[in-house]
Amino acid sequence: MAAFAAAPLLAACAGPQSTLDPAGPAAAAIADIWWLMFWGALAVWLLVMALLTRALYRGRNTRALARPERLIVGGGLVLPPVLLAGLLVYGSVSSARITGAADQVEARVDVVAERWRWRFRYLDDDGRVLAESFNALSMPRGRMVEFRISSVDVIHSFWIPRLGGKIDAIPGRVNLLRLRADRDGAIRGQCAEYCGTGHAVMAFDVLVHDDAAHAAWLAERTVEGRVQ
Repeated sequence: MAAFAAAPLLAACAGPQSTLDPAGPAAAAIADIWWLMFWGALAVWLLVMALLTRALYRGRNTRALARPERLIVGGGLVLPPVLLAGLLVYGSVSSARITGAADQVEARVDVVAERWRWRFRYLDDDGRVLAESFNALSMPRGRMVEFRISSVDVIHSFWIPRLGGKIDAIPGRVNLLRLRADRDGAIRGQCAEYCGTGHAVMAFDVLVHDDAAHAAWLAERTVEGRVQ
């Protein structure tokens, strides 16, 4: 029965848009922080339930405590700062994995959000556009990719849950995001900012290829040929 009841919860931890099924280092760091918060919150909840149960079954005088100030100081003043400080330190240490700031960029892609589709322009080392695709993004496996994200109309939000966090696409501004895909499988991106009537269908597929397959995929979508 327990396994049957847990099946829906476990199924929700996987899928093409699951933040708990990471396919890259940034998403893995975010998932680790989420699990840390989950287990920490569960431990605190169990502690509170244990104290409540003890209070309810301690006898006729259920309101009396031998040293009530200990509970107030320990649970109300000491425990919250310790937990929050630990989470702050862990999150700060994980920030390098999330941002990829220390990693060398090996590919660059211009991401242009439009109502209601995504345009991807693949750049060479000199910033020239080599290829272009719509609603389908190819990423070389194990390579750090820097995305230059902008919008031509309203504010959108670029998000690939299995690879990392989201960042807004703002008209007149270019925001940078670094992501790396280390695993194959179904990966899906989505606009995470309501942008109008077509928002729900503003999604794209992420295709993780090895270097040769990635180069071949781009060759079929050169800017000159406009092959999609």
